[in-house]
Amino acid sequence: MKAGQTLWTREELILAINLYCKLPFGRLHKGNPEIIHLAKLIHRTPSAVALKLVNFASFDPSLRARGIKGASNASKLDSQIWNEFYSDWETLAFESEKLLKKYDPSIVILPAKDDFSVIERIGSTRERIVKTRVNQDFFRKMILASYNNTCCITGLNIPELLVAGHIIPWSKDEKNRLNPRNGIAINALHDRAYELGYLTIMPDYTIKIASSLKKDNSLRNRELFLQYNEKAIILPSRFLPDPDILKYHNEKCFLG
Repeated sequence: MKAGQTLWTREELILAINLYCKLPFGRLHKGNPEIIHLAKLIHRTPSAVALKLVNFASFDPSLRARGIKGASNASKLDSQIWNEFYSDWETLAFESEKLLKKYDPSIVILPAKDDFSVIERIGSTRERIVKTRVNQDFFRKMILASYNNTCCITGLNIPELLVAGHIIPWSKDEKNRLNPRNGIAINALHDRAYELGYLTIMPDYTIKIASSLKKDNSLRNRELFLQYNEKAIILPSRFLPDPDILKYHNEKCFLG
């Protein structure tokens, strides 16, 4: 560590990884307004924050698989915080959102009636509802950022028309509810078709359309579905879908 520098605290690193998850990979630079804002909150330079985000990239297994190594000067605490997040997304996502609200009260994470200040005075059921809503919003931001606000099937890039779809349904796998490798950015129509098993994504990231849809060779059906059969999805810049999780959908949900 250079003279005059101070060690990063656990809270600062949690805020940094929160931002890492929400930014498209190509925007991890000191000129990004969101990086500049976080730097002001924690009294560090934008360059220091940007470097820390790149440090986290060095731990991302899906980036490593593509030969992207990130920075090489990550600390042991960087690694510890990354591993905590990666092994327990649900707990750490919520903790990071609460921490962000603490550092910047102006940030609106949920409507006023769900403000974190009331959590201590409400019942456990209410708290679970708040946590679920916060985590769902975090998951959406993380997935859309990973896919650069682009539908992995069609290439549609209007965020308002996209959803952060779960490969293994939310209700079926509590452990992977917030796991970004269990998520895809997809438009609402194809998300519904995916949920119902009319299409799936194979472990090699190609799309398969169910045989029941193939029977309809109308122009509309060809445009909406058949043209994508056997084509590769648009891959995210990080957090590639886990092949084993994709297999679950292939075997348990796809109509074949």
